[in-house]
Amino acid sequence: MKNPIIFQNIPCTLVTGFLGAGKTTVINQLLASKPDDERWALLINEFGRIGIDGALLASSQDNDLEQKNIAIREVSGGCICCTSQLPLQITISRLLSEHHPQRLLIEPTGLAHPRELILQLSAPYWQTALKMNAVITVMSGEQWQQIKYRDHDGFQAHVRDADVLIINRYTQLNISEKQVLVEWITKLNSQVKIIWAASGLTTSKTTNSSDVHSSDVHSSDVHSSDVHSSDVHSSDGLVADGLVADAYSKTLNDQLNQPSSIISNQRKVSISNPKKSMIGLQSQASSLATVPSSSSSTDETEAQANPQTSADSDLPYRYHEEQQDFQLAGWRLPAHYILNADDLQNWLLALPNWQRIKGVVHTSDGWMQINFNPGSLTTKTIDPQTDSRLEIILQLDNTADTHAVDKATGKSETENDAKASSLLIDWEECDRELMALVI
Repeated sequence: MKNPIIFQNIPCTLVTGFLGAGKTTVINQLLASKPDDERWALLINEFGRIGIDGALLASSQDNDLEQKNIAIREVSGGCICCTSQLPLQITISRLLSEHHPQRLLIEPTGLAHPRELILQLSAPYWQTALKMNAVITVMSGEQWQQIKYRDHDGFQAHVRDADVLIINRYTQLNISEKQVLVEWITKLNSQVKIIWAASGLTTSKTTNSSDVHSSDVHSSDVHSSDVHSSDVHSSDGLVADGLVADAYSKTLNDQLNQPSSIISNQRKVSISNPKKSMIGLQSQASSLATVPSSSSSTDETEAQANPQTSADSDLPYRYHEEQQDFQLAGWRLPAHYILNADDLQNWLLALPNWQRIKGVVHTSDGWMQINFNPGSLTTKTIDPQTDSRLEIILQLDNTADTHAVDKATGKSETENDAKASSLLIDWEECDRELMALVI
């Protein structure tokens, strides 16, 4: 019998953030800085059942993951930290044993509370195998401006359990609003380190970094990044932007080797009160779909290597379900289905109160990667895929009154947001509308 492989102190970083915060962008920045001679692994947990994030990341890395020594595994169909500890242990153990990474990144679903994952990784089982570094949380300034996000417990939970908070999409905030934002963060987590992302790296539109000065915000309780866009001056705006981007990337990469006080404190609690660290098990809501979908990247890899294993006879496939106050739906279509690119985008953007749209789709403009959130709309040409995949997340519950005024920013919620709670989605009609886009 072979001796079991013993893993010892493999650096591990959680990259968390609410739905649509920009986690994929930050992870891409981290992967881009990976030393050529190091092997890294990335575990992605998707709340939906289709499995798209791995393809989005692979495409952004020019599909050269093997040569770059980057292994990606997906776990789809619910939060890995909500059902039981066993799926998490199995998934991480297989990833470590199969790829022997020198660093592990974990991206939990944006709809999960990171506390549950932190509790699991604080268990004795992982305390020698993984060296838990700073929990990096990504937050969108655009989302924070809206009451429905700021008052959402799940949105706040990511801030509470962060060692480092990356704030992006904040260029629309004035000095006063940034001060209010920092004060709001401080009330939730007085020890978090704040890093203001270089705007040109985190938005689809390039903005002048001189428009944002993290030095405009002061707080004795919040440790701001040592790198500020206001520290860089140049008569050449492009040079200045480049220097800011380099400084931000260095600051971000430095966090990979910083210890996590959040997890360290929780591990101490887990040791002294092992019973209190147990996670309550909650079953996930059942999918309304009747056809199961792949649950890990192992299946995805096999399907790509052997297209016949994903026969067109099993497609098209669609699921929809409700989780918390969100509606999720996804489609898998045969590769020979070609959708009109312009009509598809118009149809997607017309969906009610959508929060996230992502996919890899065969369109009239070729195979396209789609990655939409309310703050940015991104499309990119990619290599042909085994099938088309599309997933949407709609927020159908709204806690704000139609005429409620945002006390922090003085802005009112839109009437469309207020109507969201009463929306009823006819998924069969959505199926017909989507199929009508096939050329």
